[in-house]
Amino acid sequence: MAENSFSSQKAEKTSYGTRKPGPAYFPQKGLRIYADKELYTKIANAPKTKVESHLCAPRSGIAIKVPAKSIIRLTTPEGPQVCDLNIWNQHNHRERFWAARTRQLHLAHVLTHDRLWSILPFLRPLVTITADTLGGRHTEWGGRINDTLGTRCDPYVDKLISGEDNDFHCHSNLVRAVLPFGLTEFDVHDVLNVFQVTGLNEYDQYFMEASPASKDDFFEMFAEQDLIVAISACPGGDLLNWDWGEKEGGDTKMQDNCRPLGIEVYKLDDESVLQGWTQPEYAPYKGNHGLKFPTSS
Repeated sequence: MAENSFSSQKAEKTSYGTRKPGPAYFPQKGLRIYADKELYTKIANAPKTKVESHLCAPRSGIAIKVPAKSIIRLTTPEGPQVCDLNIWNQHNHRERFWAARTRQLHLAHVLTHDRLWSILPFLRPLVTITADTLGGRHTEWGGRINDTLGTRCDPYVDKLISGEDNDFHCHSNLVRAVLPFGLTEFDVHDVLNVFQVTGLNEYDQYFMEASPASKDDFFEMFAEQDLIVAISACPGGDLLNWDWGEKEGGDTKMQDNCRPLGIEVYKLDDESVLQGWTQPEYAPYKGNHGLKFPTSS
């Protein structure tokens, strides 16, 4: 069975007679959750042709349709910039990315070969990460890249924290981006924060650090299904001067650190590299949650 970076961990006995806890969400023998590393390494290295290229302007959002079996590349063409990512099944918008379960099945900060999973009752991979030039980095404070811990910034929490109205947030960017696809604010969901460094401090509080991305960095995913992919170029920019509200020294100062994002779509030149790949199926649970329904006589 293919494994992710921490799937081989086991509970270890300590000197105190207790056991070090292993991963809580670990499949039983013979059950497949993790990506086949050999297959996805071949996919990552296979010749491919760029078929679409889009630039997401600073402090804005963009959404595109992506066919299954495509490679999606997110870039920071002008330097460090945080990217908030949402994903939906193109044919059923109820199926969308689930950050919390992805975090439990893989890592709080995802790496190459980890997968981004959809919500219940679907629970299947939307994409598999095939390349990540920044993956595995961590800072002196314990911050790591590509975060599932936090979520998008939004004008509602900004009003609570700063007392000011501010329309420039990732939530708002994503709302505007997906409206042409028939989605609404209710469809925007918790994100993967790509190119963003985050962690938990000694008080178990969420913190953010400046993005280390350069113009040469990128994050790639293999589309397991036909998708709608939306990104927001965070109005916090690279987060070097993050603040709340539009007061002088806050939002105006952040604008100096805002840059565009790129989103590119590639088609594999030879799909024979996909030998052994099948589109993920829905989670196999077929029960009724213990509910019993009356039958007519």
